[in-house]
Amino acid sequence: MSLKDQITEDMKSAMRAKEAEKLGTIRLLTAAMKQKEVDERVELTDTMVLAIIEKMIKQRKDSITQFEAGARQDLADKEKAELVILSAYMPAGLSDAELQAEVTAAVAASGAAGPQDMGKVMAILKPKLAGRADMTAVSGLVKAALTR
Repeated sequence: MSLKDQITEDMKSAMRAKEAEKLGTIRLLTAAMKQKEVDERVELTDTMVLAIIEKMIKQRKDSITQFEAGARQDLADKEKAELVILSAYMPAGLSDAELQAEVTAAVAASGAAGPQDMGKVMAILKPKLAGRADMTAVSGLVKAALTR
């Protein structure tokens, strides 16, 4: 079953169980998926769906930070609940050791000599780690590996 089908099935089960919060979050996700399909006239693959979910997770994290800074805990709690629901669709994350090993392998594979080659290394890592690691953290690890 594709990720898109799984999300649709989860939406149906949330409707049957009358889980309003989960249903609302899944509807936001399906709307974003449909928007992407219409805009680009493509059938979404699991990788594309993961990219959409990753973007929505990043938005939720930014919103939580802003709401907490503005002393709006009620809105921050709502965003945290959505974050939990969206995170359930992401594949298991990599451990720090696995991440470091991937970065080291990509640096070796690209033949990167210094920080100016960071783009080459990230081009190798992005498709491999999409949805499994925070790309901002990966970028920091690559930068550290290239400045040694």
